[in-house]
Amino acid sequence: MRKTAKRNKKGMGTVEIVIIIAVLVALALLFRAGLTEYGEKVMDFCFDDSKISDAF
Repeated sequence: MRKTAKRNKKGMGTVEIVIIIAVLVALALLFRAGLTEYGEKVMDFCFDDSKISDAF
């Protein structure tokens, strides 16, 4: 019987990371309008000067 050769799996982590990044970019492009609108709402809420009280 032949001995089973050990496979070099050093590159598997890199390939998996590239696939995950590609999926995230695709989702960001797919939901671009919704994400932009959500981001604008969050920024408006965080930087709204009307929420600052005149207590000082």
